[in-house]
Amino acid sequence: MKQFLLKMWSHCVRLTARWPSIASIAPFIPVVAAWWIVTELQIFPRVFLPGPAEVVRSFGSLVYMGILPAYLQDSIVRLAVGAFWGVALGIPLGILVGLNQRARTALWPLLLFFQAIGDIAWLPILVIWFGYGLTTITVVIVYTVIFPVVLNTVLGVRSIPITLHRAAQSLGASRIRMLWEVVLPGALPNIVTGLRNGLGYGWRALIATEIIVGTSGIGFLMFDPRRSGSVVEILLGMIILGILWYIVDSWILAPIERATGQRWGLVTR
Repeated sequence: MKQFLLKMWSHCVRLTARWPSIASIAPFIPVVAAWWIVTELQIFPRVFLPGPAEVVRSFGSLVYMGILPAYLQDSIVRLAVGAFWGVALGIPLGILVGLNQRARTALWPLLLFFQAIGDIAWLPILVIWFGYGLTTITVVIVYTVIFPVVLNTVLGVRSIPITLHRAAQSLGASRIRMLWEVVLPGALPNIVTGLRNGLGYGWRALIATEIIVGTSGIGFLMFDPRRSGSVVEILLGMIILGILWYIVDSWILAPIERATGQRWGLVTR
């Protein structure tokens, strides 16, 4: 038995070395297996904990009817719009606060104050102002994304060695060239880190907002089945959320963050 397990382990190691993507899937296999065993043993009633097969059938049904693709598209578009405005506003504001002492003195206390107010806390007043619609959801996402972007941009700008500024000035660089060739490259790794954190917070804020005020989207898909007591769609929505963010973070954002750090000499290969 021991030799068999060692052979299986060595086979798995070789397989993951040849195809690294398999290594990212392997940790989930025991979780799914345990889920299947628990449901087959009927430790909990099926109505409270459906099995993987039921979730897969629900996935196929919702895709066939076009509900899941439409809801998924709505959620992705909302996140993209909110994240775009959060980044578009956050990076210039972070650069301003990082470079200008007067701006830092005036705006830093406000940033810390509003950062402490959770995004969901704004929902009641946003619903009164804008109603149940895209504007409310977008404002919540922008509010969530902007603070990690601003704070990390400020950190990146203020962490640039003063010698780089003096060297560029001694070579006759204008303010625009200083900004483009010294400040932005030096702060870029922190900006990417802020973007990664902001998108993660924005994704969770999007789902929470869709649950409360949405009429479509993955959050609404998870919350609406409460009326019929269907746990299958709730589990399906949770799995989709985890898979989507795992793909975006591990396959897109993390490599960009790592490549940015390597490009500007902050980490080694």
